[in-house]
Amino acid sequence: MFLSFYSKLLLRHASQNSLDESSQKESAQSSPERPSYCNSDHFSKSFAKFNMMRKEKFLCDVVLITTNQEEFPAHRAILASCSPYFHAMFSCFEESNQNRIVLQDVDPKALGLLLEYVYSSEIQVNEDNVQILLPAANLLQMFEVKEFCSEFLVTQLHPSNCLGIRAFADLHGCIDLLNLADKYTSQHFSDVVDGEEFASLNCQDVIRIISSDKLTVPSEEKVYEAVMNWVNADIDSRNSELPALMEYVRLPLLSQDYLLQHVETNTLMRSNAHCKDLLIEALKYHLLKADQKRIYQTSRTRPRLPIGLPKLLLVVGGQSPKAIRGVECYDFETEKWNQLAEMPTRRCRAGLASVCGRIYAIGGFNGSLRVRTVDLYEPNLDQWFPAPDMETRRSTLGVAVLNNFIYAVGGFDGSTGLMSAEKFDPATQEWRAIASMNTRRSSVGVGVLNGLLYAVGGYDGASRHCLSSVECYSPETDSWNSVGEMACRRSGAGVGVLNGFLYAIGGHDGPMVRRSVEKFDSVTKSWTSAADMSLCRRNAGVVTHDGLIYVVGGDDGTTNLNSVEVYDPTANTWSMLPACMGIGRSYAGIAIINRPS
Repeated sequence: MFLSFYSKLLLRHASQNSLDESSQKESAQSSPERPSYCNSDHFSKSFAKFNMMRKEKFLCDVVLITTNQEEFPAHRAILASCSPYFHAMFSCFEESNQNRIVLQDVDPKALGLLLEYVYSSEIQVNEDNVQILLPAANLLQMFEVKEFCSEFLVTQLHPSNCLGIRAFADLHGCIDLLNLADKYTSQHFSDVVDGEEFASLNCQDVIRIISSDKLTVPSEEKVYEAVMNWVNADIDSRNSELPALMEYVRLPLLSQDYLLQHVETNTLMRSNAHCKDLLIEALKYHLLKADQKRIYQTSRTRPRLPIGLPKLLLVVGGQSPKAIRGVECYDFETEKWNQLAEMPTRRCRAGLASVCGRIYAIGGFNGSLRVRTVDLYEPNLDQWFPAPDMETRRSTLGVAVLNNFIYAVGGFDGSTGLMSAEKFDPATQEWRAIASMNTRRSSVGVGVLNGLLYAVGGYDGASRHCLSSVECYSPETDSWNSVGEMACRRSGAGVGVLNGFLYAIGGHDGPMVRRSVEKFDSVTKSWTSAADMSLCRRNAGVVTHDGLIYVVGGDDGTTNLNSVEVYDPTANTWSMLPACMGIGRSYAGIAIINRPS
């Protein structure tokens, strides 16, 4: 058979040779292109083999040595292909002829991680290695890893560490991270100034912060008090810095009473001539008429950005009809819905929490499993990042924020309703268990009123009853206590807190989906009725904003809803938001966030 096939090839070759030149050209033009083959696994398999060769020290032609004499065999060509630093080293400098190269100022652990990334394209960035990994990646010009580290640090920003992260970013030239840390500091100034990092700043750094027009403060009094606290933290060496600092405190914006009662009576202010001049300027400003104030404008009379930044209503994931990744937001100024970055995975029946400008999507159901995973949304980047997992799988859980801790309460783990609860500390990035409730509660609503966490209704699973009972948690005693029951059984009710009342909105009792609303008075410990919604809703999201309650989506027992109802407690009336979401969603998470600038 082989000879026959070979003979055919020879005959074909001979016949082709007999063609004249013109017919060869015509044949070449008319013949189809030969197929091109591509092995999509080639590079991954090759680099996996290279990595194995590196670990076995096979065909390695260079050894990288750290200052503590740890040795890392590698291949020059691969290092040069992944790092401009090594490309230059091996082509232009004396190291090109050396087989053993000492790398100064590179941590051995970081170098090991970076080499693993070079050969595998994977790297784990966490709080334990980011401070050594970023400088090493920066030095070796592995800019993708440097970016990974910056993105991780963005997720770690907190009032207790944002100044340190900013200094770290400045040291290593991470401009985007530096700018985000500055923005975070300005937006959370009132919390930042209470931390140790602010107290340890030098004078120029304090001036850099307080001179910003974008400083978000309830009043200029907070800026004045922050400066005085900084000076008093080391009064002997910082007293001389007070005049320079007061140049950037907008004393004319303080109330006249505050100036007379707190500033004019301050010994440090009175004992410094320049500070006294600034105080007199502020008091004179208060004596001017309105039209005169408009003419008399200085850097100290210019108001900072208002505390009420434009807001967005964020709606995350949900069921439509299956678990989805989609995220959209309603802009209260434009009165329009817009799409945002999708979550990394499908998630419904989750809890949503807003802490320090970040959004945490917690637990829920991904379409096949109840999960304990958490995703973190950074509005300024419109990106999602992984956050520490809960200790327990929880779907249809209740989530609320109390004293800057996130509480995850009850839920369903795939086999039973839960009475357990846990809390997350964003500062330490740790979850830990708290006291369990007295009753198993899935599809539970939660809210915070007067420093207590309330768990409202739900489904107990064991007796298969929707619940009318309510219990509240005290962080001080780590204990749950029962409070007055609602008039109706409610599972999947939305909970909102407004004007000192806790509202239980909608929900269901078995097949009956409710439109009714009750509110709880913590003084009288009793529930009373409020106006019914326009539509029956269960598993809807509830949030308060600008004195109103917004109830988003949910389902009416047969259909997922895309509408939003708004409750005005003053008139005790409901109205429909004119613009509807792009899709109907039940079990979605919702929150109010500042519109990114």
